Amino acid sequence: MNKAFVKESDRDDEDDIPEAQSLPAGTRNYITPEGYERLRAELSQLMNEERPAVVQIVSWAASNGDRSENGDYLYGKKRLREIDRRMRFLTKRLDIAEVVDASLQPNRDQVFFGATVNYEDRAGESHTVTIVGVDEAEPLVGKISWISPVARALTKAREGETVVLRTPAGVDELDILEVSYPTRG
Repeated sequence: MNKAFVKESDRDDEDDIPEAQSLPAGTRNYITPEGYERLRAELSQLMNEERPAVVQIVSWAASNGDRSENGDYLYGKKRLREIDRRMRFLTKRLDIAEVVDASLQPNRDQVFFGATVNYEDRAGESHTVTIVGVDEAEPLVGKISWISPVARALTKAREGETVVLRTPAGVDELDILEVSYPTRG
């Protein structure tokens, strides 16, 4: 195929990689020490292992001649763009990260960043969530972002209190059964 008819740009696959939730304007990027280390480890792995390996493959594929129909070359270039985009994202996130060690929280009976909260909704279902940074959120395993509606409703409440959760689905009441933080040390 003639190169004139092949669309190859840095923006071809912008939407192929889902990025983490964006931060509201003017807020800090709170993150736990464990989350910060995970992001740093991912950046290091991409920079020191994965990217050099892909560069080597692309270099080898480029030396084989015709690049327009060279799958190794085309895929390698695409993967390099993905890696570079993720590295830029991680670098920006780590630069603005504010590490919060929840084990140092003095008000351990009140819900703040890093707290693990056991609550019951109006339907009587019990839930346990840990409030973490935007880049660490994994709702399916109980790690919710501090900017999520549930975390915002729970924040500053105390054990035994009932808070109101407003969502597009309606209003719910959450009874806070237990608040805990990681142990110091």
